[in-house]
Amino acid sequence: MTQTPERRALLPMTGHTKGNRSAATCHFKCGDACLRHESSTSTSPRFADVARAAVSRRNVLGVGAAALAAGAGSAFSALPAAAGERGRGPARPGRGLAFTPIEPVPNDVDAFTVPAGYAWHTIIRWGDPVVAGAPEFDLDAQSPEAQEQQFGYNNDYLAILPQGRSRALLVANHEYTNENIMYPGFVDEESLTVEQLRTSMAAHGMSVVQLRRDGRDPRWRVQPSEYGRRFTALSTRFALTGPVAGDELVRTSADPQGRTVIGTLNNCAGGTTPWGTVLSGEENFDQYFRGDPLGDPRNRDTYGLVDDEGNPGDGRFWYKVDDRFDVFAEPNEINRFGWIVEVDPHDPDSTPVKHTALGRFKHEGATTSLAEDGRVVVYMGDDTADQHLYKFVSRDRLPGGGGRGGRWGGHRGWPGRDGGWDDRFRRRASALLHEGDLYVARFSAEGDPAEDFDGTGEWIALTKDGDSAVPGMSLEEVLVFTRAAAAAVGATPMDRPEDVERNPVNGRVYVACTNNSGREAPDPANPRPANRWGHVVEITEAGDDAAATTFGWKLVLVCGDPEDESTYFAGYPRELVSPISCPDNVTFDASGALWVSTDGQPGSIGFNDALHHVPVDGEERGHVQQFLAVPVGAETCGPWIDSEDGSVFVNVQHPGEVDGAAVDAPVSLFPYGDTTRTPRPSVVQVHRA
Repeated sequence: MTQTPERRALLPMTGHTKGNRSAATCHFKCGDACLRHESSTSTSPRFADVARAAVSRRNVLGVGAAALAAGAGSAFSALPAAAGERGRGPARPGRGLAFTPIEPVPNDVDAFTVPAGYAWHTIIRWGDPVVAGAPEFDLDAQSPEAQEQQFGYNNDYLAILPQGRSRALLVANHEYTNENIMYPGFVDEESLTVEQLRTSMAAHGMSVVQLRRDGRDPRWRVQPSEYGRRFTALSTRFALTGPVAGDELVRTSADPQGRTVIGTLNNCAGGTTPWGTVLSGEENFDQYFRGDPLGDPRNRDTYGLVDDEGNPGDGRFWYKVDDRFDVFAEPNEINRFGWIVEVDPHDPDSTPVKHTALGRFKHEGATTSLAEDGRVVVYMGDDTADQHLYKFVSRDRLPGGGGRGGRWGGHRGWPGRDGGWDDRFRRRASALLHEGDLYVARFSAEGDPAEDFDGTGEWIALTKDGDSAVPGMSLEEVLVFTRAAAAAVGATPMDRPEDVERNPVNGRVYVACTNNSGREAPDPANPRPANRWGHVVEITEAGDDAAATTFGWKLVLVCGDPEDESTYFAGYPRELVSPISCPDNVTFDASGALWVSTDGQPGSIGFNDALHHVPVDGEERGHVQQFLAVPVGAETCGPWIDSEDGSVFVNVQHPGEVDGAAVDAPVSLFPYGDTTRTPRPSVVQVHRA
């Protein structure tokens, strides 16, 4: 089968993307979601309307309400000024990493760019061995059997869990596959062979590998060991937990008890728990199923299983090799995806689980904090335009927990660099996610400006004390069709709420809203129409307690070209910051500074996606400075900051994913050197040189 660009079918989003956004990314990652209507039916004002009211009252962006109402920022202005005019001066992060910010990198440059004084190296690439004895990668001889033992494709979330000073466990999600640049001779998805379809299924999921480093060498390398493990969409068995386990909504012909699911897919971001396990969010699950236009409207209309004309589509054609991906044959199988997954990387024999008490929607991720009384709180965003922000509060308490971490506190929830968990404690702690209350956020522009908030908000209960809190819906229906429940109680529709994390130093919660180019009218927490650039919301829980039911909020970043007057950087002078657009994942260093990775800068401000450092306290608050840039076509994912060691870890997802790219006609050669003719998604460590 000979491939030529002319033979490949046009992707559905061709001609519909903004700027240089790849139609391939829209198709393979999101299932062409923008061609379907998945907006919330909530009658509450959109977040942008709420934000506009708050901004009008406080004028925090430095532009008048009339300018906002007229759509200031709806058209992109000039490119950033010359080098030295933006992000100037070294970062002063306290206990964080010191660096001199880099210049933005044009979106046609195939390079991984780091600051002066830093170096980078690749830890693991797509196809590298994970399980002991796995075969070496061969682009021309891929198979499902090999891929189930090798590092999967398009890694997103990343965790580095220490096992002392010289050992660690690396855990990564594998969100999706792009067969255009995976298989030599690829024409279109319908032409994929059974072997290729099964290989793609095996390339989804998660990977665990052990790392080691020697002496004073800062570089981590893969250490073959018994910890090496793959979780795939093809064959891994997951146990359902919580109220939906066993319910008729999740029973299938292959699993009449409704308690065991084969596979996980579209694993996007995630979170690391205080007890050392990893949570993973199943995101755009609908695209893997052949839909039924006469099927359950709660899936059909709310989760985008069919397009706006009622056409079901064929998904990724996985139904050709497995009936469970055909809604005609197995109408309930789709209800078994869209959950938060938990895996225990420390126990190679453990059974991974899907937690139904945390609700079902298109999860970007799930990040864990602790309430003042030791209950576990999990923050989650639904990464679709005009969807919602959620949190789960466990019924029971973590032993020894309390506050932002209790005795399990520390950076990213680590109990210490030497671990400190045991199997029994992890199982007990994981069980806390089986029962609890699920909430959704409603934002308001009301509030006393003297409190220094742009507005206030409340967490509205969807489930309470083991029962449904939504009239007309059972507990199980609320958890399986969570989007409908959120709309019913009047939750605020948001501009693609993605990563949501609580700062371990200042206790505030940061929400990355990537963009919403289809937004017609602003609201208080989504301040611009046609919002292609995104923003970051800062939430202060009442009493600094993660279990609180009310909060104050403010806009900390309104992203874009700093020359655009609709941008805002927490009051820091716009002329001194680095350009930033489409915030996606967030994390923190030891000083409490915010680190923001991006997904969409190439098409919105014309630069490769990047990782930015942003102080959120003190006189440097809002001073955005760019730390690194990923290659052409790539997205920056899963940032993990180790301030003590002076290392930054990122996932380089979909390098070279540009329309028209193909195996043997690549746009990128990342990670360079021996790349077997096509770019390979990889985990990269950046360290002091």
